[in-house]
Amino acid sequence: MSEMIHWKPASESSGLAQGDLHLWRIWTDERGLDVAWGLTLLDEPQRERMQRMRHVIHRDRYVRAHAGLRLILASYVSVPAQSICFERGSAGKPSLHPDLPVLSFNLTTSGDLALVGLCAGAESESQLGVDCEWMRPRIEIEAVAARMFEPDALAQLAATPESERLETFYRYWTALEADAKSDGRGLFRPRAPEATPPTIMHCIPEPGYLAAVARARLPPLAQWQTFALEPACAGFHSA
Repeated sequence: MSEMIHWKPASESSGLAQGDLHLWRIWTDERGLDVAWGLTLLDEPQRERMQRMRHVIHRDRYVRAHAGLRLILASYVSVPAQSICFERGSAGKPSLHPDLPVLSFNLTTSGDLALVGLCAGAESESQLGVDCEWMRPRIEIEAVAARMFEPDALAQLAATPESERLETFYRYWTALEADAKSDGRGLFRPRAPEATPPTIMHCIPEPGYLAAVARARLPPLAQWQTFALEPACAGFHSA
């Protein structure tokens, strides 16, 4: 069984030591950051991407998630949130500009929730993948599983009682996504032959959601430091 995350106020966040895992929650609905203010924190490519989204709800969620990411990163690298610069790897995974402190991070969004995972360093053992899914009912889970899952996962899903099958599907799906995001290769590229699969752990960030975190080595979940980015304390990050 996955454990429920208990979120601490952002004001309790501390430095990130080697081996630590910090996990942050961002609301992307009306409970989240003011959209107009969040928009001022984004860079031009992010604003352009947001403008290409057809639906207001998707634009607002994007702004809140990515402005929240900037605010969180700003609290660790001690630069203004709007000044943070990103680079992208060959598969598109973002990283901080080399002029900034070395930090591995990953953002995931689903429904009204976004999560940000962070750890110190940028070497392969620090590379981090995070995936979160709102466990909404899906009628095509067997078809998706047949296309994406390994044979052992397929067999386990087929053997799962109907009442538990949706959660089992999402456990395998979030693990697959987090694994692919940890090294930035994406879902449809094979792992490098010499690469070792990461450790993957699951948690429940909010009722109705399931998340997976992938890294070469992960501390026990009880040692994760978990924080909530709330609008009232956003100023803590915006120096």
